[in-house]
Amino acid sequence: MSPISISFATAALLLFGYVPEGTFAKNLRSDLSTSAEDILEAASEETFWMNHRLTAMSMLDVKAAESSSAVPLTFDHKKPPDGTNPCEGKKPDLPNVACVIDQVEQTGEQSATNVTEGYKGERNTTAVPILVPYYQVGLCPVNAHSHLGSEHYSLGEYDENGKGPSDIHERRRLSGKVRKGLQCHHYDENDPKFTTAYDWQYCKNYEVGQTYEVHWPHSAAGDCGTPNQYQSPFYDGVFCKDIITDTASQIGVQAQVFTLVNDESYYWPDLFRGMIVDGEMGQDITYYTGSTTGESRNDTVCSDFSPITWQVDRKCHLISASSFDKMCADMLAQRDDMSEDLEPHGSRELVDDEHAANNHQGLRE
Repeated sequence: MSPISISFATAALLLFGYVPEGTFAKNLRSDLSTSAEDILEAASEETFWMNHRLTAMSMLDVKAAESSSAVPLTFDHKKPPDGTNPCEGKKPDLPNVACVIDQVEQTGEQSATNVTEGYKGERNTTAVPILVPYYQVGLCPVNAHSHLGSEHYSLGEYDENGKGPSDIHERRRLSGKVRKGLQCHHYDENDPKFTTAYDWQYCKNYEVGQTYEVHWPHSAAGDCGTPNQYQSPFYDGVFCKDIITDTASQIGVQAQVFTLVNDESYYWPDLFRGMIVDGEMGQDITYYTGSTTGESRNDTVCSDFSPITWQVDRKCHLISASSFDKMCADMLAQRDDMSEDLEPHGSRELVDDEHAANNHQGLRE
């Protein structure tokens, strides 16, 4: 069969891979291999009008643009109008303290802890964690930020046997940057979705294939439902209003652990707003009371922001790098300057059992 016998309609169908069944279609596949380049060659024959060729070339450009991963994704990050921020500077002056002096605990239970099903810490506490979604008891999210690696520990999900794409921990430590926590088990160096670099537009110092733990601090004292709801540092949002009387019931943190992939089928558009609850995501939760985290604390130096509720997803999930970039774009769209949260924070060392509360529980336990 000669290419000049192909109709333009058939050429267009072939260009996008839609070929009717039957002997004629099989002959076309055999003669032209159904490629866009062959279609353009056929279109160059005098029996095709010139506008057929131009249309086919345009269609080829569209198809190439749709399949290209080189074009970076961009998101709206325009800020609201300027206004007074009633939360600015509301972080209480509560410096870190020695965890133990003369065998006496100097502060409340600590985070981040083991959240494996069945685990309980050794620290006796009378605090009671919030066991329902925070919005049901009047708490709203006041911040979103992440930590390099996981701060919590979930056996078989994110633990000492996890792996990632590089020696980023040593490189960052040697350059005086943040500490990496534990890692998930998803990374596969032979799968391009874990190794293909992402063109970051808003986030800083993130890496495809790496593990990150996202935290969403919530508070009953946030400036909820206003342009000032989200704050950096998050303490400003947590203590925006002077109404905190019981930290465990009025302050809580959601935590969810992810491995980043360069694959848009794992895109979630609203990560900034809170934990993803869908399918198995956000279902297997550990509830307990602890403290604020970060690498300035360890088992010698403790946080005095305690007790507060933690709700931690025990599973590690895949998520697209673009989901994180959208989260960072949303940070830039807030009235308060959240630029300090555009890159991952360091991870605290896993808290020893003696500093972890004995009230860990899951709703199914």
